[in-house]
Amino acid sequence: MSLLGPCRCDAILDGAEPQDGPSLMERLDPRTRVILAVLFALVVVTVDALAALALALGVAVLAAALARLPLGLTLRRLLALEGFMVAVLLLLPFTVEGRVVAEPLGFAASAEGLRQACVIALRANAVAVALLALLGSMDVVRLGRALSRLGAPRRLVHLFLFTIRYIDVLDREYRRLRLAMRARAFRPAAGLHCWRSVGYLFGMLMVRSLERAERIDAAMRCRGFTGQFPSLEDDDIRPPGALDWGLGAVSAVMLALVVGLGV
Repeated sequence: MSLLGPCRCDAILDGAEPQDGPSLMERLDPRTRVILAVLFALVVVTVDALAALALALGVAVLAAALARLPLGLTLRRLLALEGFMVAVLLLLPFTVEGRVVAEPLGFAASAEGLRQACVIALRANAVAVALLALLGSMDVVRLGRALSRLGAPRRLVHLFLFTIRYIDVLDREYRRLRLAMRARAFRPAAGLHCWRSVGYLFGMLMVRSLERAERIDAAMRCRGFTGQFPSLEDDDIRPPGALDWGLGAVSAVMLALVVGLGV
């Protein structure tokens, strides 16, 4: 996978049928999508009304439909989020003080705790679906270029691109080290030897990562790297057009409705 090539393969991995022509989200300027994602997340995390958060989730689902997100892949990603949050959501009704509405197994569940759990669930899912629709359907190179055009620090953009490019390489390196440990009869345990071996594993992974980073840096300098990634394609980040302004205005109205319901 090249840094200069598109990295989107969601539809292929999910087994979805290819769609005819670009979706509405794909026709938007990448900078517009980044700005809308940031504004949506900021608005959602500042409101607490259930009606406002339900409306925000509906807007996010509409954006996902406009982006033609593969249903199976989107649900799997959301299930991963729900699995992380389920413990917190189950504990909140029993840890927040307030009016008792139920006492299962002798434990008092408060109405305030139930409401707080609903707020967290709606808020997290609304932001997650919106980010998948606006940013998850964009290849990482266009996203990095959009961040750079919006004034993000160049080093931060480079760090983002290199992380996406080489995280799989580091994962393969980690698996090779784990395989070597198993070949030497290493078995996880609670003893001091086990923890020392795990420390050596991550230390060696760090050393090999630094060595690889030095080799990559030297190779790029030998090829005339000047701190910018030239694109092999025509610059598709153009001035915002009528579609960008129109969808931006509609999004502003919807966000105003969310804020109004949350007041």
